[in-house]
Amino acid sequence: MKLSIITPIYNESQNLGQLFKEIKNVLSRQNFDYEIIAINDGSTDGSLMVLEAEAQNDKRVKVINFSRNFGQTAAMSAGIKMATGDIIIPLDADLQNDPADIPRFLEKINEGYDVVSGWRKNRKDKLFLRKIPSWAANWIIGLITGVKIHDYGCSIKAYKKEAIQEVSLYGEMHRFIPAYIAWNGGSVSEIQVNHRPRIHGETKYGLSRTFKVILDLLTVKFLTKYITRPMHFFGQAGFYCLFFSFLSSVLAIILRLYFNISFISTPLPLLTVFLAIVSIQFILMGLLAEILVRIYFESQNKPIYQIKNKINF
Repeated sequence: MKLSIITPIYNESQNLGQLFKEIKNVLSRQNFDYEIIAINDGSTDGSLMVLEAEAQNDKRVKVINFSRNFGQTAAMSAGIKMATGDIIIPLDADLQNDPADIPRFLEKINEGYDVVSGWRKNRKDKLFLRKIPSWAANWIIGLITGVKIHDYGCSIKAYKKEAIQEVSLYGEMHRFIPAYIAWNGGSVSEIQVNHRPRIHGETKYGLSRTFKVILDLLTVKFLTKYITRPMHFFGQAGFYCLFFSFLSSVLAIILRLYFNISFISTPLPLLTVFLAIVSIQFILMGLLAEILVRIYFESQNKPIYQIKNKINF
């Protein structure tokens, strides 16, 4: 078995020496090959020089250097694409994730799971700026995805390569990989991990990130559930609007005939017309989306299904 450690890096020069030391100390006691893929995500603090020195001293350290800052999801995507290990474990470079947890992830994933997610039960972050928004986001993500894990935002996870290699990442979608794999028939578990306070550098996350995560979650949910049938989504919304338009018109007529309330005395006629127009727009959007989906799949000869394995082919 070969293990790939992926660590996105943005201005973490003070932490890198300790990070590599801890990772190597843990993995040196394991009986398998490994590689460390460090992605320099446009750092401006000298992180690249530290990475180059590490790579020169140890060929198992591989460096991907971005031309500018593209974000954690892009860095994760590049690392996953370049990884050659059977098991892929991403972790942050800020030393808050503990490399000593890596053997426990391997033990759990060897039980047959496709994903093992970390759970920072005793999280060492600020309550109002980090913990409460994270709790809210995890509850919303679990509600929408139907995949209940405690800590979607925890970076340290373990993936089987065959489960993750077909996942395309955009926006802030790296945190939704467990849900994405579960939707495609994969098995997901989690373990409690040690979470340490940040010593050097500054956090790259703020309160505004929560709203971005929720928007990306809606995108992932739509693409996963309706990518091959967008008309079902837009058409359903269109028929709901058409139904309420009908109710609004009936109510306006009843008020006029039985209560002698003029049409111009209520907003119901305007609401009827507005909802009718919106319903037509939704249905037309569904037709356009169907055309785009067919172009997407047929132009690339992409199947509308995903095969987990094959026998005797």
